[in-house]
Amino acid sequence: MLGDTHALGRRLPQLVVGLGLYGASMALMLRSGLGLDPWDVFHQGLQRVLGLTVGAWVTICGALVLLLWIPLRQRPGLGTVANVLMIGAAMDLTLKLVSGPEGLSARIALMATAIVLNGLASGLYIGARFGPGPRDGLMTGLHRRTGRSLRLVRTGIEVIVLAAGVLLGGTAGVGTVAYALAIGPLVQLFLPWCTAPGLGMSPAQTSRKG
Repeated sequence: MLGDTHALGRRLPQLVVGLGLYGASMALMLRSGLGLDPWDVFHQGLQRVLGLTVGAWVTICGALVLLLWIPLRQRPGLGTVANVLMIGAAMDLTLKLVSGPEGLSARIALMATAIVLNGLASGLYIGARFGPGPRDGLMTGLHRRTGRSLRLVRTGIEVIVLAAGVLLGGTAGVGTVAYALAIGPLVQLFLPWCTAPGLGMSPAQTSRKG
């Protein structure tokens, strides 16, 4: 019992820090102006067409994606709900506090920092083991229902949201490509250091966020 309490005492703060850092890192990515990850291209596109903030659309889309779990018979955890509520708020708060840098070199440095921080945030959040984010749950649910590989399902989802985001006016660019190439290795790098003791990781839970 004492061990469980100690583990929970680490996991809860780790979840909160991971989700807050995740939202902040995506705000920094946006401020670099060099491109966003596919889902945030979509969120930014919705913001440009329909108003509200990018963070608000992160929250709204997370909640809508969570509804798709119902026919897939996915069960949300504490981390799932916290993901919906925290990431968009952290993103909007950071956008209010941080302005975009001048000069290409500074923007590249900000982009690189944001991607590394996002990898660390993903490791913290996933390693806390409180359940997948809504977008990852959609991916794993479709994987189980269709029998298709996780890689294929995730790629299909992200191609669709990226295309929709670009059509809506979201920013895709070198940052989008850099993120796609770097985020997997970064999460794999940080995850062993961030996984709570005594909690092994399943393949589906090493897939990233959201």
